Amino acid sequence: MASVKQAPRSRLKTSAADSSTFSGRQLKTRVRDILTSLEMTRALDALYQMPPRRVINPLFSLLYQGDDPLRWAAITAMGRVVARLADEDREAARVVMRRLMWNLNDESGGIGWGSPEAMGEILACHEGLAEEYAPILISYAREDGNYLEYEMLQRGLLWGIARLAQARPRLVQDAVPHLMACLKSGDPVVRGMAASVMGLLEAQAARKALELLTADDAEFQTWADSRLVKRRVKDMAKTAIERLSASESNRSNRKGGLS
Repeated sequence: MASVKQAPRSRLKTSAADSSTFSGRQLKTRVRDILTSLEMTRALDALYQMPPRRVINPLFSLLYQGDDPLRWAAITAMGRVVARLADEDREAARVVMRRLMWNLNDESGGIGWGSPEAMGEILACHEGLAEEYAPILISYAREDGNYLEYEMLQRGLLWGIARLAQARPRLVQDAVPHLMACLKSGDPVVRGMAASVMGLLEAQAARKALELLTADDAEFQTWADSRLVKRRVKDMAKTAIERLSASESNRSNRKGGLS
């Protein structure tokens, strides 16, 4: 992961327990240093040593960063931290979810940067919260729901739904009809991530639209395996079609075994 100016290792090795004595600004700096100076797994381990309630606000502030690697690292960390918080105090975790939802509300006065991605990551990390909030995440893709019109937020929403589909596909099946139009979006990120979702959900209804995308050379950047990567829409579509074919083949084999 690309990093900004690194903090001295000795500073990062001090006991996480003393984070309870930090001011809000000091804690934000510490969390930022951890996410920019350590490999993702080690960064998550370091944050896990801190009280989750204290880490939430610094992570929220980092969702609005223009530094893409840092913003995505904060999204990844938000998932783990809120999942831990939910195990300790479910209502406190619900407060975080409601805060993310408020950020996407027109009345908030903000844009909601990073909120749909953080929601998807949190739900991927915690089954209980996913059961409660998956329908709300999907509602942001529904024209009869809380539809997000801003294209940049649609990018984040598609990533969040894909992340949840990767971990808990059962909870995202209802999203398929509402995402079909995304396969024809003018934004390559939206097209590519929608193709990924269709493959993860084994959405046979999307096959024809996916086949049309196999000639789409548009390239975009996304977050996968804890790093920024380049993807092409046509490759996402081909991978999705391979999943559909494998799913169809498995169903045929099961039927053959019953005959």
